[in-house]
Amino acid sequence: MDYDMLKAGLANAVPLNKHLGLEIVEVGPGRGVVRLPDDPHLLNHVQSQHAAGLFAAAEAASGAAMVGALAERLAGMTPLAAGAEISYRRLAKGPITATASLSEDAAAIAARLDADGKAEFVANVDLADEQGRTVAAMIVRWHVSKRG
Repeated sequence: MDYDMLKAGLANAVPLNKHLGLEIVEVGPGRGVVRLPDDPHLLNHVQSQHAAGLFAAAEAASGAAMVGALAERLAGMTPLAAGAEISYRRLAKGPITATASLSEDAAAIAARLDADGKAEFVANVDLADEQGRTVAAMIVRWHVSKRG
């Protein structure tokens, strides 16, 4: 699988992510890494990263993990984030890295997709500052279904 090609495609796939300046750092089998830049237009009233920017970075990382896991099936399926829960743990200062991993391997997800025409699974995301401290954590519930 050409994960660099997937990474390049994801960088342009979601206009909001591009607007926020999110950088797709890594796409791999069940793993996605996204960087939220340190930019004054993304800060809140206490000069830390805005909660909405953190949420967007985490959702994008979870999407990258999903795409990396199911890349060979993307053309025949519709992926949707079905829900998410985020916990903000400390002020997020500077650039933030969102690292997502799926709760199960791609083969198990693909088997359910083949058998049932749909599958649900979770991506766990850690958001960390440049010192490696967790500033937030998010769980994204994904729903994928076969088209047609």
